[in-house]
Amino acid sequence: MTAELPDPSASAAVLIGTADYLHLAQLPAVRSNLADLATVLQDATIWGLPQAHTFTVADPGTPAEFLDPVYAAGERARDTLFVYYCGHGLRDSESADLYVALTGSREGAGYTAVEYRHLRSAILASPAQRKIVVLDCCFSGRAARTLGGPGALAAQAGMQGVYVLTASPKDHVALAPDGERHTAFTGELLDVLRRGLPDAPDTLDLETLYRAVDARLGSKNRPRPQRSQENDVGRLPLVRNRARASGGTPAGPVIDAEVEGAMISAGLQLSRLLRSVGRSRDALPILRMILQSKVPGATGDAVVVHLELADLLTESGQDTQAIDILEQAFHITRKRFGPEAVTVCRRLAALLQSAGNHSQACEVLLHALDMLERASGPAAQPRKPPEPDGSGGLLGGA
Repeated sequence: MTAELPDPSASAAVLIGTADYLHLAQLPAVRSNLADLATVLQDATIWGLPQAHTFTVADPGTPAEFLDPVYAAGERARDTLFVYYCGHGLRDSESADLYVALTGSREGAGYTAVEYRHLRSAILASPAQRKIVVLDCCFSGRAARTLGGPGALAAQAGMQGVYVLTASPKDHVALAPDGERHTAFTGELLDVLRRGLPDAPDTLDLETLYRAVDARLGSKNRPRPQRSQENDVGRLPLVRNRARASGGTPAGPVIDAEVEGAMISAGLQLSRLLRSVGRSRDALPILRMILQSKVPGATGDAVVVHLELADLLTESGQDTQAIDILEQAFHITRKRFGPEAVTVCRRLAALLQSAGNHSQACEVLLHALDMLERASGPAAQPRKPPEPDGSGGLLGGA
């Protein structure tokens, strides 16, 4: 079921919050909302969104500071775009539309805030298949109707799905309880994401999250959330259900491997794209970053990264570092036969030969021949490598 979750490497989130105001009441809980929600979304046992795909905007002072990150996150997202806002929601004195407050916004003066339709346009501009909007502000229910209903812009734009979750109905205020770390709505949402739901499936969809948060807020006599959706997107899995981790064992290592696989795939694609446009130097740190992760069992893709990084290093004249990278790959593949193992041996032997390490180059090539013989038949005997010349052969020290 985890395969149905949105791909973290093809998704992005932008978390916007205004805590400090010049003309409106202060909302210190917003800072905790932003920090804790980012941590939850990036948690591999919940979703595993990469940190580089999480845009956090605190106390925007202008519409550009508010909207530019939404456009940037939207351009990056192909699978899911998650947009969250927490702060004051306002009504203009001459319209029924929702406005989201900036640091200098004033009550009843919509021109000092960001009109929701501009945020909506930024969201609709994204090519993401699924768009999730979470608004924790007063009068946020007004936003739900702008993306809901048969004539909604979401449907007209032909998108596969938009889901709007709001902290309050269209004519009600949200709640930021004094002395609590979070606002009422976001606090309950975070608790469900962190703890999970024991009676729910292994993955949680938006509708399940909405119902759980609604029930908790209702039981405390707090403002009830609202939601609107297109194409039944709310029933698609969004996050893992922490309460359903099998056998009481944390799901982290297994899920980390899944996220790592997605990261490796995305990193390889990006590095190849950079190389294709002549930006090989920019591809180097991406491949190095991938190799810093240690995930058991992910050897196949890891070897590909080693090979590509070694190629880049060789192209830039860094043969010594390329040899180090290929030696790492050699020790990964030396006990199993496959095309990547032969490729590693061939490239490593060539570099060792060029560097004058002839004995080590021979050892590597003989090892490749041994692998071929063992793959051809069980009766074949491995070749005996030449005696080391004191330089510290690869096979003797492994």
